[in-house]
Amino acid sequence: MRAELKRLKLTDRFVKAAMSGDRKSPIFMDDEVIGFGLQVRQSGRKSFTLDYMFEGRRRRLFIGDFPDWSTTAARDHAKQIKREVDQGMDPLAIRDERRSAPTMKHLIERYLEEHVSKQAPDSAADHRSMMNKLVLPVWSDRKVIDIRRADVDKLLADVTKGRGRPHKKKTKQKRLKPLQPPRPTPGRANRLGCAIRKMFNLAIRWEMRTDNPAAGFIRNPENPRERFLDITEIARLSDVLNEHKNQRMADVIRLLMLTGARRGEVLNATWDQFNLDRAVWTKPAHMTKQRRLHRTPISGAAVQLLRTIRAGLPEDCPWVFPGYAEGKPLHEIKRFWDDVRERAELDGVRVHDLRHTFASLLVSGGMSLPMIGRLLGHTQVQTTQRYAHLFDDPLRAGLNQIDDLLRPKLKFVPNDAGADAAA
Repeated sequence: MRAELKRLKLTDRFVKAAMSGDRKSPIFMDDEVIGFGLQVRQSGRKSFTLDYMFEGRRRRLFIGDFPDWSTTAARDHAKQIKREVDQGMDPLAIRDERRSAPTMKHLIERYLEEHVSKQAPDSAADHRSMMNKLVLPVWSDRKVIDIRRADVDKLLADVTKGRGRPHKKKTKQKRLKPLQPPRPTPGRANRLGCAIRKMFNLAIRWEMRTDNPAAGFIRNPENPRERFLDITEIARLSDVLNEHKNQRMADVIRLLMLTGARRGEVLNATWDQFNLDRAVWTKPAHMTKQRRLHRTPISGAAVQLLRTIRAGLPEDCPWVFPGYAEGKPLHEIKRFWDDVRERAELDGVRVHDLRHTFASLLVSGGMSLPMIGRLLGHTQVQTTQRYAHLFDDPLRAGLNQIDDLLRPKLKFVPNDAGADAAA
């Protein structure tokens, strides 16, 4: 520590007039609070400091600069710090620890690397998109320990309201369609809330903080989509697929319809996953949403389709649906599906609705919910339970049969017999 001058009464008037003189950075000590002082640099900067002893070591803590801090405010803060020292805390160590505390950027990077990277490709891509586009721009430089419940609530509320597309540089060519305005995305906010909750649970495990600010976040009400194609719509879709010039993409849609698989499972399928002789598809754990090996039977129509696809591919091609980039599978079918959907007049139907349609056909065929859940790869009963209401028609048909059996048999009474009885 530097040599100190005699103690004196520090006031704003004194601080304004204080000069360093010939000394490099003299410190003027206060006569009221022991250790509280004013450091004056040759540059003219004036800072309030506090010297204190902790575990036999002399420590100097920077409080703030004048005039951002008045002398009275700095002195009161010095008193508070001395009380913390008396309670066994080291304020300087706490401040240094806080400065080196991980930021949200560090937490998100670790979350994506150590957790999200183990998810299925589509799910991992969705998580990376949410974190990079919705969370990082808002929380990037904030400390992990500083995020509060109010911060989570505000972020999710903003996502619920929706956001406009990011600004893009103008090009010489005019846009075919104008950019869409922001629209509410309550489901997206719910998915983000679950991701943030998981991330902070890992932050607790990684000892970055001790609580989870996203625990118990308020979910937006959601009405699960239940869109099923009827027989007429399936026929129209089949006709459009048969007439389409891109039969590789058409086969993707056909296999989705015949297996009820998820889009990513079909697009990333490889031939070693199939045993066509036994009509079995074994999906590896890294490809499934539930992260478990999923072995499921497939129909004869699906086997026939796969045999046809295989016959048209080179022997050394590992992918069922090879992409246009060498060594990679098909990546996206959105444009193709939008085209097919428009031609087949299937307004609002998503690719995932083909999976729901597959389940509805199984229900109409009399298959039980547990069996349907096994075919679809559901790990939770409530996921399959969404199709329970589709049993209404088969049950109603059964009730009608019982009605026919128990309904009283009416006897035919001739008109003349009734007249005789009346006489």
